[in-house]
Amino acid sequence: MSSLDTLREPLKRAIQYALATKKPWKYVQSVELIVAFKGIDVRRSPEFRFRDAVKLPKGLGKEVKVCVVADGPMAERAKEAGAYMILSRDEVSRLDKKSAKKVAQQCDWVLIRADIMGIAGRVLGPALGPRGKAPIPVPPNADIAALIKQYKETTRLYSRDQPFVACKIGSENMSVDDLVENALTVLHHIENKIKRPLLQFSRIYVKTTSSPAIEVTLG
Repeated sequence: MSSLDTLREPLKRAIQYALATKKPWKYVQSVELIVAFKGIDVRRSPEFRFRDAVKLPKGLGKEVKVCVVADGPMAERAKEAGAYMILSRDEVSRLDKKSAKKVAQQCDWVLIRADIMGIAGRVLGPALGPRGKAPIPVPPNADIAALIKQYKETTRLYSRDQPFVACKIGSENMSVDDLVENALTVLHHIENKIKRPLLQFSRIYVKTTSSPAIEVTLG
């Protein structure tokens, strides 16, 4: 058993407290996980920099907008699979900076057929990059429906040079047990990446969109 499994009950308590202290806003709030690293100079330890995608076993509990840049059959399959937005090669090539920023704001994930990646990357990259939403190349023969389903259940870990990483692990309308499962999945991913016992090198917090950050503590 991993040492992280000892966090199951502490995570449950912290998530319950975060949900209890959130403000009663009208929209569905996200539940977030924050891992702050202790005594780490991120500039000298690149394994502590994150631009990772982690598929959550229980999903995110709210709509995740997956957009696809493709032509022909892949575009048709993406439409059938419920892609939020579909852009053809011609459409993406005609986007101006304002329109590219709108795409970046609306889409959580942008999947681009690999042979269109050059033009799409040049047009959308400057808008997606600063938001940590690097476009994802997709082979022309990929099962785009399966990829859309996968990314609808995927969270993004993104950090720059700060000694912490944060991500969404679900939403307030999910069960606490499902949120705990998602949190443990992310924590195992982080620990495997940094190759150090996470409990010795970090402090862990959970919060909702409107609640304070609640530290996850053993005992």
